[in-house]
Amino acid sequence: MVDVHPYGSWPSPFTAAWASSASPRVDGAALVGDEVWWAQSVAEEAGRTAVFRRDATGTVHLVLPAPWNARSGVHEYGGGSWAVDDAGRLFFVERRDQQVWVQEPGSDPRPLTDDADVRYGGLRATGGMLLGIRERGGRERAIVRIDLDGAGANDLVAGSDFVAQPALSPRGDRLAWVAWNHPDMPWDRTTLRIGRLEDGAVVEWTDVTDGSTAALQPEWTDEDDLLYLDDATGRWNLWSLRLDADLPRAPLAPADADTGGPLWSLGSRWFGVTSDGGVIAVRTNGSDELVWRDAAGTETVIDIPATASLAVEAVVGRRALVSGMAPGVSGIWLVEFDAEGATVHVDLIVGHRAEIAGEDLDAWLPETRPFSVEGPTGTVHAFVHPPHHPRVAASDAERPPYLVLVHGGPTGHEGGVADAKTLFFTSRGIGVLEVNYGGSTGYGRAYRERLRGQWGVVDVADVAAAASGLAATGAADGGRLAIKGGSAGGWTVLAALARTDVFRAGISRYGVGDARTLAADTHDFESRYLDGLIGPLPEAEELYIERSPLTHIDGFRVPVLLLQGADDAVVPPSQAEAIRDALAARGIPHAYVLYEGEGHGFRGAEAVVHALESELAFLGQVFGFPTPGVPAIELTAG
Repeated sequence: MVDVHPYGSWPSPFTAAWASSASPRVDGAALVGDEVWWAQSVAEEAGRTAVFRRDATGTVHLVLPAPWNARSGVHEYGGGSWAVDDAGRLFFVERRDQQVWVQEPGSDPRPLTDDADVRYGGLRATGGMLLGIRERGGRERAIVRIDLDGAGANDLVAGSDFVAQPALSPRGDRLAWVAWNHPDMPWDRTTLRIGRLEDGAVVEWTDVTDGSTAALQPEWTDEDDLLYLDDATGRWNLWSLRLDADLPRAPLAPADADTGGPLWSLGSRWFGVTSDGGVIAVRTNGSDELVWRDAAGTETVIDIPATASLAVEAVVGRRALVSGMAPGVSGIWLVEFDAEGATVHVDLIVGHRAEIAGEDLDAWLPETRPFSVEGPTGTVHAFVHPPHHPRVAASDAERPPYLVLVHGGPTGHEGGVADAKTLFFTSRGIGVLEVNYGGSTGYGRAYRERLRGQWGVVDVADVAAAASGLAATGAADGGRLAIKGGSAGGWTVLAALARTDVFRAGISRYGVGDARTLAADTHDFESRYLDGLIGPLPEAEELYIERSPLTHIDGFRVPVLLLQGADDAVVPPSQAEAIRDALAARGIPHAYVLYEGEGHGFRGAEAVVHALESELAFLGQVFGFPTPGVPAIELTAG
């Protein structure tokens, strides 16, 4: 017997606390002998990043206890905040001082560096060395070798505004890395370099790529052979390079899909090389898939439940660790190949599938489907997560409200997986539409560059087209469409509310309201980002004014919820507060929530739970359905 309840008011066992506990951030994984090591955020400990290991018996041990917090601040987004060597020594960047520490088995952590106004990240234990990226004064960056006895860090190479992904050759006499300069971002143009090491420093280097493409992730297969990623064909694909053949390079297994993505995090990896010369790689074309290419060139798609946010975290011998998201699961999978490579065994090693007593989680998963519409500048790709409840339905006469999700970046990408936070809404009768608007990764360079010079135009048009197109099919109530996004996605939320009449409510998480303020206030990594998204200053200042949501405050007519971290260095609270004050001056119903101790993205359980409950209460108040179990939110119009 199916009960009938209005959309949005369906009784759900999935609380905000459940969604918070089921959505930890995985921050890298490693294979150490028979053990699996990984790092993840602990929401109940203010989002602290802890390191764990699973031994050969399957027992999980906490390696890095509180108050230690492995989190890098390089580029503000960090990445590569820890590494482990074959002896089980844990190297990590401590969030509080941004220095590199080491914890040897059975001992307390001790510092390896002690530098003023310096941050470290991108750690890699390789060839008996510990390599990393040092950022001095928030601006100067170098690849460094960190002394394991605590004598500090020595420069290997600098020579550009940004450096990343150092790879040491098997003999230790060559270094490959990625470099780029302002105003480019690493998904625009980078240069792959190979340098000769002498007396602990790079004495000369050769540019492998010409700087017109976005090369990524060099990996040595032997002393004279290198694999890396490049998008010279319009897609990020694997390329091979043989040094003893006068630097010829060639695409390896070209495909109409991306192996690669935006280098926001210094720890990002999309492929790995097995001991017999095979390659395991992520391929993205909308959703993700995992591909095994053996040494003979035969390719096989590996059956793995995860189809979003896939990353090849580590490869040792014929074993690989792959992190990603499957419906209802955020986890790490161990992929093992047999001796001939004909059989692949996949195990979920770390699975954050928070079960609820008496419930079959699979019965709650929505029937997610890809969705595309034609927008003003071309096809817009999206994923639809319809409302779903195994025991409740709505009247046939009613159409469901939908929450339109706008990812950040704007080079982000949604892979169409119903995660815990999606289930929080769909189980209550609120549909979720994830839009990969022009500018998103996962569809090739041309799709990504659709946004070049058009931020605030193409993204707004695309999310409006996707939402309107879904409503036109009858799958969504066109009068109950809300839009939600964070960071760059928050900019699109605010711009869409100001410049279209498609949405009846908006939720902005640390969104950008004024482009000129962002250009002036943001950190060095993104300080020239807007050159490509809008135009260089001061020449394009009028465009910055015209595109900014704050300029078009007269266009705001619907309620807005503003959620903001007090410690956000990327989009400071002043941005949200300017929007708040403008809404108050216009008499637009709104609420502003400032979370102390939170930065650019909420990590602590208290903030994550409160934000989700506030969003649900906000939608219920605006769209007129009850939201039992969550506190009401007060909207003010002045």
